[in-house]
Amino acid sequence: MKLFIRNMVSARCQMVVKAEIEKCGLHYVEVKLGEVNIIEDISPEQREHLDRALKVSGLELMDDKKSILVEKIKIAVIELVHYEEDQIKVNLSDYLSKKLNYDYTYLANLFSEVKGMTIEKFFLAHKIERVKELIVYDELNITEIAYKMHYSSVAHLSNQFKKFTGLTPTHFKKLVNKRRSPLEDV
Repeated sequence: MKLFIRNMVSARCQMVVKAEIEKCGLHYVEVKLGEVNIIEDISPEQREHLDRALKVSGLELMDDKKSILVEKIKIAVIELVHYEEDQIKVNLSDYLSKKLNYDYTYLANLFSEVKGMTIEKFFLAHKIERVKELIVYDELNITEIAYKMHYSSVAHLSNQFKKFTGLTPTHFKKLVNKRRSPLEDV
């Protein structure tokens, strides 16, 4: 049985889900971002208990097909930006259409309707959050970050970074308390 979970965007979230499933006496086959495959059927009481336990950690079971699809869009973008070592060099719309097997126009309209922002803005917000992470790690310089994140130039990265954060990447790097957002809040 497949369950879909809102805000499950990291390895830490996956660990929480695994632990809560085990506490409910259930067994999983696979736990990946946004979903879990459980071996047995889940009773309404077990489902309610699991949902309550997950909500304590900011996670939530989903039933609504539109909400599930929006969550799949979010997960696809998050995986692409934060977990793919070599980001795609294809168009985002083509990537999402192929990955989710839906027309991009439908996905874009649904996402905007539910989230109140475009997929592109969501994607860019996550790219900027990833850039912040790379700046904080201090392993790459701004030029290398721009290349890694597929910006056409350092100037393009800097302009987009300033548009989203109000700071240049260099100024952000100098801050003592770097302001990063949890992925589920981006």
